Amino acid sequence: MYAIIETGGKQYKVEAGDVVFIEKLDVEAESEVVFDKVIAVANDDGIKVGAPYVEGAAVTAKVLKNGKAKKIYVMTYKPKKNEKRKLGHRQPYTKVEIAAINA
Repeated sequence: MYAIIETGGKQYKVEAGDVVFIEKLDVEAESEVVFDKVIAVANDDGIKVGAPYVEGAAVTAKVLKNGKAKKIYVMTYKPKKNEKRKLGHRQPYTKVEIAAINA
């Protein structure tokens, strides 16, 4: 059984027991989160697709930790102008473990 959920403007295919890195949520570690924007749910009977979301479906997850990803470097450069700039960025994330899919 799997579900497709939407959070942080992105869509994720999740199953029970999966560990997923999603966009940062404003929750504490070791707390429970419920995702109610479920786009599709698939089980042994078939797939159920919502328009836009499946009614009554929810995915519960446990927050493992909040953190930042590895640093990436961005360079901008303009030739013949002696203009260059180096920027770094670390994207914040929330690591969650999917506990159950309620369809």
